[in-house]
Amino acid sequence: MREVGYFELVRCNRAFRRFWFANIISMLGEWVNLIALFVLINTHTGSAFLIGVLLTVRMGAFAIFQPFIGMLADRWSRKWMMIFANGASVIIALSFLRVDGPEDMVWMIALTGLMTFFHGIYMTAEMAALPNIVADNELVTANTLGSASWSTSLALGSALGGFVVSVAGTDAAFIIDAATFAIGLIVLLFIDMPQKTSAEMEGPLLRTGFANIVSGWKRIFAEKRLLRILFAKAAWNIAGGGLAGVFLVLAASEYSVNDFAMGIGLFYLARGIGTGIGPLLARRWFKDRNRWPQLLGHFVTVSGLVYLVISLTIHVSIWLTFALIIIAHSGSAASWVFSTILEQEWVEDEMRGRVFSADMLLLSAALAISTSLAGWLVEYRGVGLSQGMVLFSIVMIIVGIAFTLWRPKSPTPIQA
Repeated sequence: MREVGYFELVRCNRAFRRFWFANIISMLGEWVNLIALFVLINTHTGSAFLIGVLLTVRMGAFAIFQPFIGMLADRWSRKWMMIFANGASVIIALSFLRVDGPEDMVWMIALTGLMTFFHGIYMTAEMAALPNIVADNELVTANTLGSASWSTSLALGSALGGFVVSVAGTDAAFIIDAATFAIGLIVLLFIDMPQKTSAEMEGPLLRTGFANIVSGWKRIFAEKRLLRILFAKAAWNIAGGGLAGVFLVLAASEYSVNDFAMGIGLFYLARGIGTGIGPLLARRWFKDRNRWPQLLGHFVTVSGLVYLVISLTIHVSIWLTFALIIIAHSGSAASWVFSTILEQEWVEDEMRGRVFSADMLLLSAALAISTSLAGWLVEYRGVGLSQGMVLFSIVMIIVGIAFTLWRPKSPTPIQA
């Protein structure tokens, strides 16, 4: 069937239009929140290690409960899981208003982890639910548009966060964050999200939950091509977490000594632009689905090469760095969207929550390791900005090449 266009999808599919808007508005506040948290840590402690800890806790909280979350997303209503997650996030966002000094860093970071746990619930339910509110010929368009919207939210949220924090302070950013979650919750209430569940999910949760999780992993290992695709996002983040989460923050502090919030907002704006245009260009240039699995490794390698150039030219010009960040994150976003679409097409609805939870588990574990290691190297081993970026860029290049060469033989694919 003919793939629909972006405007056609938004105009004709009311359920997707509402779903899309709820995601955009929630993500917008998420990035405003993150910029404010970076600023609080930098203001009260000036610690690169604590920034790494913040990102590690976020990803650790995101990762550790994913098998359980995925099982629930195949058992319970994904719509109400998303609504609950947004409601809890409103309360946590407002709690950050109490942060007032270095003595509050521990509970602030702990609450950040809790918020990310709820974000993990939202994301897993969202990705599993999307194929049920769009037609087959709308799925690629919906995912590409969703990635572009995520990127727009990153770009606008980061820029807005930098501006709001610089002008009005961190409290204003947290109030905006809470408001976006509340708006997203209200929109979700009016969306119909059909969902299939299998008979195995009908038993008591405490008695059958673990067996449900195990059956999800068996489904993954039964299809080797699917197993490989699950590592695509982690392949980028094993080095990309440290590069984007720690070293870009350090670069922003060097370029913008007098206004850290504006500096990190600028670099995250570039990241958002890159992750927006990457999937759009990839969808236009690479139409052969059979090539997508191999392209994933190439995207990681190219992103690593561009970050290597950034590391060697980091002090030349802030605008050169800005442009290179756009290119680097175009590759990472293309890999994300292609791998997500393949999983949605290959996996049946009854298993989709558990498969995506495994994807998010691997992704967040890689990101947590990368960010904590980068922060530790800077704080306790004296690794400089350029040196650290070179090291992590080389790791990304090697991982991208290894992923490209990994071509497991698979039995006949299980049809969704």
